[in-house]
Amino acid sequence: MYPEGYRGFESHSLRMQYVDFGKTGVKVSRLGMGCMRLPTLQKGRETIYDEEKGIALIHRAMDLGINYFDTAPYYCESQSELILGKALKDGRREKVYISTKNPIETDNGDDYEKRLEASLKKLDTSYIDFYHFWGISLQDFLNKVKTKDGPFDRAKKLKAQGLIKHISLSFHDGSAGENEGNNLIEVLNNSEGVLESLLCQYNIMDRGKEAGIALARDMGLGTAIMGPVGGGRLGTPTKAIMDLLPGKFTSSAELALRFVLANKNVDIALSGMSTIEQLEENARIACNTALLSDDELRSIETMQKENERLAGLYCTGCDYCMPCPQGINIPAVFIMMNYHRVYGITEFARSSYADIGRFPWTQFENAAACNGCGACETKCPQKIPVIKQLKETHKILS
Repeated sequence: MYPEGYRGFESHSLRMQYVDFGKTGVKVSRLGMGCMRLPTLQKGRETIYDEEKGIALIHRAMDLGINYFDTAPYYCESQSELILGKALKDGRREKVYISTKNPIETDNGDDYEKRLEASLKKLDTSYIDFYHFWGISLQDFLNKVKTKDGPFDRAKKLKAQGLIKHISLSFHDGSAGENEGNNLIEVLNNSEGVLESLLCQYNIMDRGKEAGIALARDMGLGTAIMGPVGGGRLGTPTKAIMDLLPGKFTSSAELALRFVLANKNVDIALSGMSTIEQLEENARIACNTALLSDDELRSIETMQKENERLAGLYCTGCDYCMPCPQGINIPAVFIMMNYHRVYGITEFARSSYADIGRFPWTQFENAAACNGCGACETKCPQKIPVIKQLKETHKILS
């Protein structure tokens, strides 16, 4: 499915690359457009989303060969689906695939269907290509999605009616590191062959779900990655990232995106772009068939092991300290701190810390809730001074 009149990325004599999206029968562009950071404008003291520029950005993405557009009901203050729908008028709808999401606010199938109907209306379309259970943890999947006559059963019925083309999963989990990856595997193993694509976060610093992504591929799911460049925050060059392959890349963002696309189990890297310049730069990277060689990947692996060793001095992510009586997700908070301490991407760390409590998968307390009870330190096999590090984390990241 190529955009009409598509001739490749003329500025660099490169062509967008396309791959089979699992066993869905669909070919997708290796770069997908995430529609959660559409352009804004200032109206007096108010910042609003610029519909005209958003539509132009989506049209330019199509010109560059992108055919997968990811949105959600609450993106861009609930404007994203509306803007995407307007951008796909005049015969454009059939040239692309729309991915959107259902937040699973209850375990009720009727509620699930009402939320689907709301997205269909805002997108002004009769069907969704890839419809995701949104931001699902292992517990959400077992206790909300798969209840009797709940969202899982209703999704199958709505697919049979043609309102959903492919049933998908957007995975987030409150666990950290390896435990999050294990929970993804458990979700996939309990999916009964119904899921057709997976969307999850994965990047050069967050590799805990690699095994789950590989399992999804083995099961025939299409695999889409969010946050390949950390929501754009890895775009700022940092020594820790650039030293992974010194002298090979002009930016951390290029290295990060190529790293994700070099994973043979990844089909699409989604990037949330708000300017034509960002879009064209990411398209240039995705069009390049020379991603990363085996030697380069081995070099990254060696350097990453050293970074992981350094991170492990502050927390190994074993989860023995959990649960915290004050509701702090200690391993997740320390991962954020390591973004600052090991990788030097402090703004990314602070933004992640600020997101605590904002999303279903970050419903825990930040480090300020620590009252020094010491329950964590008695259980830590590394004898880490957890209380001291929590206070330090909040001081630096808050």
